[in-house]
Amino acid sequence: VIGATVPTGFELTAAAEVEEKLGARAGVSRDRGKIYFGVAPERLPQVHRLRSVDNLFVVVQEFKDFHFKESKEEALKDLEDLVKNLPWTEPLKVWELNNSLKKKKTKRKKQNMQNAASKEKLNGDGEEEREQKDASDQGCPEDAAGTERASTEDMGAAQGEAPQPGDDDDEDNEQSDAKEEAPTGSGGEAKAAEGQKGEGNASVLKFRVTCNRAGDKHSFTSNEAARDFGGAVQEHFQWKADMTNFDVEVLLNIHNNEVVVGIALTEESLHRRNITHFGPTTLRSTLAYGMLRLCDPQPTDIIIDPMCGTGAIPIEGATEWPSCYHIAGDNNPQAVKRAANNISSLLKKNENKEGTSSGIPLDIIQWDICNLPLRTGSVDIIVTDMPFGKRIGSKKKNWDLYPACLTEMGRICRPGTGRAVLLTQDKKCFAKALSRMGHIWRKGQTVWVNVGGLHAAVYLLKRTWERAEEKRSFW
Repeated sequence: VIGATVPTGFELTAAAEVEEKLGARAGVSRDRGKIYFGVAPERLPQVHRLRSVDNLFVVVQEFKDFHFKESKEEALKDLEDLVKNLPWTEPLKVWELNNSLKKKKTKRKKQNMQNAASKEKLNGDGEEEREQKDASDQGCPEDAAGTERASTEDMGAAQGEAPQPGDDDDEDNEQSDAKEEAPTGSGGEAKAAEGQKGEGNASVLKFRVTCNRAGDKHSFTSNEAARDFGGAVQEHFQWKADMTNFDVEVLLNIHNNEVVVGIALTEESLHRRNITHFGPTTLRSTLAYGMLRLCDPQPTDIIIDPMCGTGAIPIEGATEWPSCYHIAGDNNPQAVKRAANNISSLLKKNENKEGTSSGIPLDIIQWDICNLPLRTGSVDIIVTDMPFGKRIGSKKKNWDLYPACLTEMGRICRPGTGRAVLLTQDKKCFAKALSRMGHIWRKGQTVWVNVGGLHAAVYLLKRTWERAEEKRSFW
C-alpha cells in the first residue's frame, strides 16, 4: 500500500487521478491531505509520475483506532513496543526497489552529461547546443521517472506539508523530527535490512524518524514520539540515527486515534517540478494541477492565466493538457521574464530527454489584467492565483482590483460554457466582488486549501449567458 500527501482539499482529485492513470482505487484518509492506494511494486515509476502528489511513502502498517494510554510514559512505551511487532520486511523491499530506481536514473543522467561533454569537445569551438544542459538538469528536481536529488534543508519542510492545518481551531498540528540518538540495544533484529547498504563504504543504514501529529488529546508531543519511536527502531535494526544525511526516513503519522507507520519514497516534494526560476509567491505545481483539473479542460480549449507570476499554472497546463492552447500573462515585467525562463528551461529539459524539441502550446505576454488584449468571448477557461494582498499588492487595493478583474474576465470568457478557477486568501473581498457580478458569474464548487500556512480558497465559477460590457475591440 502506497500513501501519498497531496494538497489539502484536493484529496478526491488526487484519488481520481490515481484511478485514471494507475487503475487503482484510492482511499481518502481522515487525516486531511493524504490518500492511500494499492499498486504493484514494479509500477513505482508510474506512481512517481502522478501530478497531484507531493510526497510518497510505503505503508508499513495502519491502525484505524489506536488506544493511547493517558499517561505519557505508558503511551510512549506502547509506541516503542509497536516497532518490533510491525511487518517491516515487505515495505523495506519496496524501499530498496525505489532506491535502486533512483540510482539507475542518476547513473543515466551522469552518462548523458558525459556524452554531452564529449560532443562539445568534438564540436570544437562551434556549437552551444549542450552548453546549458547540466545547469537545467540541476534546476529540475523531478523528472519523468520521478527521481529527485536530495536536498537536506528542504526535507523537513517537504514532509511538514503533510499535516496541513485544518479548519478546527482546537486541532493541534505538529511536525518534528527525532532530535536525539537513542542508545543502541543489544538484541536488535537486523535481518530485514540485510544486504542494504548506504552510499560509499558504509554498511550500516542511517535513518531518522519524522512524526506528524494532529489532535489535542495526546499526552505527548511530536518530538517525544519521534524520539522514543526512533530509539526503538534503532534498537530493532541496529541502524544509525542521522537527522540530515540519512538513507531511510521512517514516518510516524498520528491523527487523533489513527496511526500510520510508513517509509518515505521521496526525498524532496514532487511539487518542485517544471519551475527553475522562483518568485515571491510561486504556486506549487501540484496545487496548479488540481486547479486545472477542477475546470475539466477539453481538447481545443483556450486556457489563460492573466496573473501568471512565474508561470506555474500555464506550464503545468501546457504539459498535462497539450491539446489545449494556453496563454500566460502578467503586468510585472520581472514575472514575465521569470515565466519565460521557466518555459525555456522546460523546453531544454524535454529536448534532453527526447532528443528533439517539439515545443509546448503556450505563449506569454505582458499585459494589464483590467484591460486584456483579447477578443470578447474568446476564452474557454481562466485559471489564476489572485493577489492575496500580503507579499504582492495590498488588501486595500484588492477592493478595487477584484471587481475590475472579474469584470474583464467575464468579458473575455465564453458565455454559457466558460469557467474560471480562482485562488485567493482574501475571501471577504472576493465574496463582495462576486456578489456584484452575479449576472456574469455563478459560483460553483469551493475548495479550501492551505497555501504556505494561509487558509485560502479555490473558487470554481461558471460564466452565465449574460453578455458582458465591451470596453473596446482589439480585433
